[in-house]
Amino acid sequence: MASLASLYGFRMLGLFMVLPVLALYQHQYVDASPLLLGLALGIYGLTQAVLQIPLGLLSDKIGRRPVIVAGLLMFVLGSLVAAMADTMIGLVIGRGLQGMGAIASTLMAMVTDLTSEEKRTVAMASIGASIGLSFVLAMIVGPLVAAALGLSGIFWFTALLGVAGIMIFLRFVPNVVSSHRNRETRADLSQVGSLLREPALMRLNFGVFALHLALMAAFVVIPDILANELGLGGDQLWWVYLALLGGGFVLMIPAMVLGEKFQRQKLSFCSAVVLLAVSVLVLGWQRSALLTPLMLLLFFAAFNLLEASLPSWLSKACPAGSRGTAMGIYSTCQFFGAFVGGTLGGWSLQQFGVDGLFIVLGIVLLGWWLLALGLQSPRPMQTLVLQIGDREHEDFAKIISTITGVEDILIVKGEQLAYIKVDKQTVDMPSLKPYFN
Repeated sequence: MASLASLYGFRMLGLFMVLPVLALYQHQYVDASPLLLGLALGIYGLTQAVLQIPLGLLSDKIGRRPVIVAGLLMFVLGSLVAAMADTMIGLVIGRGLQGMGAIASTLMAMVTDLTSEEKRTVAMASIGASIGLSFVLAMIVGPLVAAALGLSGIFWFTALLGVAGIMIFLRFVPNVVSSHRNRETRADLSQVGSLLREPALMRLNFGVFALHLALMAAFVVIPDILANELGLGGDQLWWVYLALLGGGFVLMIPAMVLGEKFQRQKLSFCSAVVLLAVSVLVLGWQRSALLTPLMLLLFFAAFNLLEASLPSWLSKACPAGSRGTAMGIYSTCQFFGAFVGGTLGGWSLQQFGVDGLFIVLGIVLLGWWLLALGLQSPRPMQTLVLQIGDREHEDFAKIISTITGVEDILIVKGEQLAYIKVDKQTVDMPSLKPYFN
């Protein structure tokens, strides 16, 4: 798990490192423009969104290792192309190639293959922690590397991270001889249509789309604001980002803890969306040496809370046996949001300037807030996987459905597993234990 988490973290670190500095170094390219800047920031999201589920399904057929190694090699190739690019178009191509190494869903499936079900929650949490840590490190390391080696140095360093990831994977991650098909952790195309029509999931998928749209669009102008409007040099940006992200993390913890403790998740969630919208609207209205850092601090606090809340809420809201497919759709919306955010941010900057970009973002986020008002606070639900054995499916479903706390059950023809959703506060767990997988 440590090797898989570090592999995931290395890859995301390489993708994120360019965010805090690209706007400052774009002028070294002769064809630089706001629109191409936005495309360079967000294009990886498009290729990730398109290939995430297909590569996960391919790994079910040909195995995890060839898909992961090929994805990492593509990531290294994209980094090299970006490092040697002397035009923004070349940079966009390199970033697009980086995103074509879309192995996130395959890595998650490998976590399933290599862990028992009782250890899987911890394993998934370690992957999530590595993503969060890589984002924070990218905000710190990116400006330092760019100040020392220039923008191309970031991509050379990213290529080295990709090579290190391949070596870690081949050396420390065991080969999976056989994988257990568990639809809780795999994508199933037959479920996509029904999940896309699920109202709660629709709101959550749009939420992660809008959240990463806002993040990517904001980074089209945030580095330039910090450097030119606040007079911070490129070598000073690392501690500014550390203070903003660290402060935002500290601010979001009480809101998340209180929301969970008092079952007010919807209130904290919707408040964070409003705070996100207000922060960008204020930045579009007025910026100063005091107001700008304060609004950016609130922006990152709200972002951290929403980034942590969305996947947790999704796992509670999706039907039994559908988490793998639901998370695949969720990840696709997340990466597509990054692409649209970069493109929309660059276009808005080109058409309306910095103030107009923030106002456009504010309108998008207010629209998300209106949509989020229709969400119902998530109940404390948990999905369990049970072993059917030689029992008839209909008889097994009747037995399980009579147990206190069982809310939903899915049994798929041809599988010897049942997926049930239970209320953690009321479930009669001793009655279920004989059926645990």
